[in-house]
Amino acid sequence: MGKGRLEAFSDGVIAIIITIMVLDLKPPRGADWASLTPQLSDFISYVISFVYVGIYWNNHHHMFHAAKKVNGAVLWANLHLLFWLSLVPFVTAWAGRTSFAGGPTAAYAAVLLMAAVAYYILSRALIRLHGRQSALAVAIGGDFKGLLSVALYIAAIALAFLSARLSLCVLLAVALMWLVPDTRIERVLNAAEEA
Repeated sequence: MGKGRLEAFSDGVIAIIITIMVLDLKPPRGADWASLTPQLSDFISYVISFVYVGIYWNNHHHMFHAAKKVNGAVLWANLHLLFWLSLVPFVTAWAGRTSFAGGPTAAYAAVLLMAAVAYYILSRALIRLHGRQSALAVAIGGDFKGLLSVALYIAAIALAFLSARLSLCVLLAVALMWLVPDTRIERVLNAAEEA
């Protein structure tokens, strides 16, 4: 099967996720800067989530650029990823409204953990479809960064109950680790084009 519809659907869902998050931000009633203070944690939560969703969109785009086709397993794995990403607006709002209390921060980290697991499953489904010698398989390799992210998300969940701020720092560290787009796929595809 072609991959165009999957990419278009995924792009649409991700755009809706970002739209839902920004619509959840309510403007303050006051006209002075101080009136923004009560909503600072909502805004911080939104910014972090926007960055995370952007990272997923960017890496999803790169991965499917390397993919040539999809099958039923890839379609379901992609829906699995979109399910977890669709929960990001909920945990974003909950964490923001509670100023990153322990439980909501743990839930936020848990949704990010499950999205990372779903992304890993999706990448493995694509590799299975394209073969272990494909450009995609070579580019992704053992995915050390992805596995490290999973471990850090688990740590962030546990830390949320001890120190939500420390948990948030771990989540920010994971985001910073992925903020620079993963160039493995680009390098492998460029090398294949040059050969």
